[in-house]
Amino acid sequence: MKTKECPSCAMDVEKDAKFCPICDFHFPKRNPIYRIVALLLALLMLLFFIF
Repeated sequence: MKTKECPSCAMDVEKDAKFCPICDFHFPKRNPIYRIVALLLALLMLLFFIF
């Protein structure tokens, strides 16, 4: 079972948990498009610095 740390109470919770069962912290939903855009920007910056 993979876990992640709750930023509010520092307890380990399941990786796919939507909220912390200890302190009721709700983890923000992440849109996968942001990851794609971030990777493309990083690639463009890398290419810019190489050439």
